Amino acid sequence: MHITVHVATQEMVLHEDDGSKRRYLISTASKGTGQQEGSWQTPLGKHIIRAKIGDGLPRHAVFAARRFTGEIYDEALKSQYPARKDWILSRILWLSGLEPGFNRLGSVDTMRRYIYIHGSPDTAEMGKPGSRGCIRMHGDDIIDLFARILSGTPIEILSA
Repeated sequence: MHITVHVATQEMVLHEDDGSKRRYLISTASKGTGQQEGSWQTPLGKHIIRAKIGDGLPRHAVFAARRFTGEIYDEALKSQYPARKDWILSRILWLSGLEPGFNRLGSVDTMRRYIYIHGSPDTAEMGKPGSRGCIRMHGDDIIDLFARILSGTPIEILSA
């Protein structure tokens, strides 16, 4: 089993062991692709799912610093915190780069950049770049993906 992310088409594909594929519409960084810390770009290359966070939590559970805040996202919560722009909801899949000098170690380390695949509000537009570096999915999609994969699952992020 492995995952490919196609930035150009804003699609993620889960390649299952039986040869079947599951496709998900996603949203990558509004600032494009890049490896550099502080760039707010989605990193390219070979990665693994280093950690799965949020198992068993409700859909739209709110995370801050990878911890469940106890809140469940809704329009009232959104109104209460208008400065929060890129909500991290439902589940987190924390990525770790596998290519030293490209997406691992130093100022290009994907994990130290806190790059995730994570859930977003249902109103977040998928199919076009809009995140702050992470890969966003709608709640039902991230919950489905989360249930199907294990920590250590390979993922490759491709520009094309």
